[in-house]
Amino acid sequence: MIKPIVAIVGRPNAGKSTLLNRVVGKPLAITEDIPGTTRDRNLADVTWQGVEFTLIDTGGLEIEPDTTIAQGIKAQIETAISDADVILDMVDVKDGLTRSDFEIADMLRRASKPLLVVVNKADNERLEMEALEFYELGLGEPMVISSHHGRGVAELMDRIVALLPPPPPAEATTEAIKVAIAGRPNVGKSMLLNALVGKKRAIVDDTPGTTRDAVDTPFDFNGHNVLLIDTAGVRRRGRVKAGVERYSVIRTLRAIDRADIVLLILDATEAVTTQDTHIAGYIEQAAKGIIIIANKWDLIENKDIAGWNRLIKSQFKFASYAPILYTSAKSGQGVERIMPQVSQVYQERLKRLSTATVNSVVQQAVASHNRPRIRNKQLKIFYATQAEVNPPTFVFFTNDTRLIHFSYRRYLENKLRDAFGFYGTPLRMVFKTRGEE
Repeated sequence: MIKPIVAIVGRPNAGKSTLLNRVVGKPLAITEDIPGTTRDRNLADVTWQGVEFTLIDTGGLEIEPDTTIAQGIKAQIETAISDADVILDMVDVKDGLTRSDFEIADMLRRASKPLLVVVNKADNERLEMEALEFYELGLGEPMVISSHHGRGVAELMDRIVALLPPPPPAEATTEAIKVAIAGRPNVGKSMLLNALVGKKRAIVDDTPGTTRDAVDTPFDFNGHNVLLIDTAGVRRRGRVKAGVERYSVIRTLRAIDRADIVLLILDATEAVTTQDTHIAGYIEQAAKGIIIIANKWDLIENKDIAGWNRLIKSQFKFASYAPILYTSAKSGQGVERIMPQVSQVYQERLKRLSTATVNSVVQQAVASHNRPRIRNKQLKIFYATQAEVNPPTFVFFTNDTRLIHFSYRRYLENKLRDAFGFYGTPLRMVFKTRGEE
């Protein structure tokens, strides 16, 4: 599911980052810390009252920027506003109403998006009373908070959730296979898209970061509808500039969320980077199918495929199930193997097994390996069943989920893969104590 976006906008030093940190740092685990993701510190996935959304902290907004950096910040904020489903206009009660507050309010009003005025730094009752002057902005009732102390933040989150759009209806399984093309800048993603569809549909340039938005390209592959989603490159953390580029990262992550399968493009002329594994980690956590593609293969002299496979798999141990292809988008070498591989992985994601079949393999696995125990209590798995497809999801009913160790979870996953394949796709494995719904 594509998460809605909530953007925090306002003057410099109004406390936007403090609010983001307060929300992320709440003791009620309302944000998910995903290993290997590429998320910049100005972006957090949040769950409140069972509703998921992405909260974005933007830079301080200057209506008439007079420096290059300020112009870049304004550009990124305008992009965030255009993408946002809800906007928080943050103001500072200690500064009182300023000319900039009115100008920003006018700018946000023109966006025609659900909007909340958030009066920050109201650390006590006297300051809460002073927040009443922000009614003059004409944007409705202000929400009065103190990000630093946490005052009013829960009430603000309740209001945000109430304004979010309803989740989209479930997509029909007959829709197109959605394939995202992801990777670092300048690894050849757009050129690969053009090679796949046989015509120039995306701008191709040697300048890193040419693609700013996710670009959708529908086409037919052997009678199957396919939607290719070309994405902007994701730079290494710390190199995402204060400009439109930062929001290209957001759109890349949203494109991955939309996809069934992700083509992770590597540059074969460079070593696998930490950023490559970060992107793969996000794909794995999102439970999307993954195909690793080493592009620019025409520039490689040593074409020892077995050696390259070992090298790449050693860098992506957590996604050892991912197929690896070697291509040259420029010459077309190997490109013809991509879509058949996509079709195969998609079929693996749709594979459904009977409960009896799953239980037979699981019980054999349990019987042939020492089960975890804590003191005198040993794990029992009463039965297992496949609950969903795309991604394949298995539910295990146990005597106590606290006995499940990561290594035993991986052992059971490997046994399912040995028996049933599931090539190219993560498996979701849910463990429940017997009696839980």
